[in-house]
Amino acid sequence: MNQAWWRRRRWIVALAVVLVLVVAGVWGLVAEGPHTAPPVAQESPSAVPPGPSATASPGPVPSLFPSPSPSGSSAAPSPVTPVRPPGKITTWAYQLQDYPSDGLAQLASGPYQLVVVDLARDAHSDFFRADEIGAVQKTGKRVLSYFEIGSLEDFRPEYPGLRKDAPEIFANEWGDWPGEYFVRYWDPRWWERVIQGRVDQAIAAGFDGVYLDTPLAYEEIDLGAAQGKDRDALGAEMTKLIVRISQYAKAKRPGFLIVPQNSPELREHPGYTAAIDGIAMEELFYLATDEACTEDWCTENLDNTRALRDAGKFVLAVDYAVRKDAVSTACRKYRDERFAGTVTVRDLDRPAAICG
Repeated sequence: MNQAWWRRRRWIVALAVVLVLVVAGVWGLVAEGPHTAPPVAQESPSAVPPGPSATASPGPVPSLFPSPSPSGSSAAPSPVTPVRPPGKITTWAYQLQDYPSDGLAQLASGPYQLVVVDLARDAHSDFFRADEIGAVQKTGKRVLSYFEIGSLEDFRPEYPGLRKDAPEIFANEWGDWPGEYFVRYWDPRWWERVIQGRVDQAIAAGFDGVYLDTPLAYEEIDLGAAQGKDRDALGAEMTKLIVRISQYAKAKRPGFLIVPQNSPELREHPGYTAAIDGIAMEELFYLATDEACTEDWCTENLDNTRALRDAGKFVLAVDYAVRKDAVSTACRKYRDERFAGTVTVRDLDRPAAICG
């Protein structure tokens, strides 16, 4: 056989094969359509706290929160199961420590529509489980998880790691609560290493929502630690953090309740009112303990709380009083204002009797 002819024939066959493959590939693209990456949920740019670039973290940080077993009692609720609307809240309980037998049976049996408990039964890392939260919910109650978003106590599990490799996050110590420090809550590491994990844990444990303490950090943080921000800018940064928590949590579990405590004047910042479902207010009528609240800021707080109520947000009011006349007066004012109120002790170590 002529070798030149055979080489030409092999070249022709190879070219034909290539053409077939090319045609097949083009046909596949036409039939299947263009390849696109799967959609990724994007947060609103306004929800992401801006600010200076964070110092690089020293590698991945192990999670401080347990991963719930799909078949265990701490299994997370389905992310597509929405939280039922809270309805009209008129009675609630607020207890952050000294749970009898380390459980929630006492709160579950109480005459409340909503209860607030710490994310962890020991305020450290013994987190409440989904079966425990579910047992309270079976009585018809909503259960909110308490944690702080503008400060960090030295006994919380996140504290040692942050103090070791991200000490610049910490600002001044809170004089009223030794061992608790205000933080640069706009620093991206605060979200990544503290807040996101806490929200995830609350959802995994089946809570109906979160009760967010210390938004007032924007007023109390030392301006020398604020990286040039004034109080208005600090309030805007706190609002962005609350909006981010709301968007993140509600994307994972629709209807998840967002309830900040105090600083109702943040409603003046864009996005705040839409992001929250309710507002919790301490010491609207009595300062701890039994002292009538007559300061100008008491009136300002009440006016801003009324505005949020009128915007459709439920109000959880708590005053610290033990005298019968003070308790009675606070309860009457709750009714007059259409607030859900509880009068308890500052240690928050017991559920209070409901207002009669």
